[in-house]
Amino acid sequence: MTLKLEISWKYHLRKEFRKPYWRKLANFVQYEYANKICLPESQYIFRAFNTTPFDYVKVIILGQDPYHTPGIAMGYCFSVPNNSNYIPPSLRNIFKEMKNDIGIKRSETDLTDLAKQGVFLLNSILTVCAGKAGSHSKKGWEFFTDNVIKCLSNKHKNLLFILWGNYAISKKIYIDQSKHYIIFSSHPSPFSANKGFFGSRPFSFTNKYLISKNINPINWINK
Repeated sequence: MTLKLEISWKYHLRKEFRKPYWRKLANFVQYEYANKICLPESQYIFRAFNTTPFDYVKVIILGQDPYHTPGIAMGYCFSVPNNSNYIPPSLRNIFKEMKNDIGIKRSETDLTDLAKQGVFLLNSILTVCAGKAGSHSKKGWEFFTDNVIKCLSNKHKNLLFILWGNYAISKKIYIDQSKHYIIFSSHPSPFSANKGFFGSRPFSFTNKYLISKNINPINWINK
């Protein structure tokens, strides 16, 4: 696996790439991409990192693994291309809550504009085989991204972590809550959105927190 990683992330994570698990993970990913249809496209595996440099991170939204439907995984959690014929139900619910929260409907499904503002859209697992959700779990990605979260927690202050669903919430053990703030609720999936996600108002709350720390808020709707 070719490591095309933004320079600040490469510096802060340099020790990870020297560990035995990383070599095994890199070999696994390289084999999978050479022999199977995998997502996202290889040049976008580290897209979240490359769009949001380490020092620019303000907010972290944590997903699980990429969409496994060809054509929609793009290297950010929850995001799909603007020209996609399919908008995943979780993303629809995110936009529904966003409208109810801040009063304006977002028109773009591509979340690159948020990433450029400092919203780090991190999946815990960065790759997947097409049509096989979770197929690259327990291969090393979780260990890597857990250490990414630890690194952010240790080297930053006043970050806002948005954790949706039990899987994401389980990662709070890696976050120093004396330095950072966590918003958590049920997942935006149709199976759980009515159990606490709807009405949680994470977008307005995030901006209130950032403003309270003299940090520029996020323009959630790209207008």
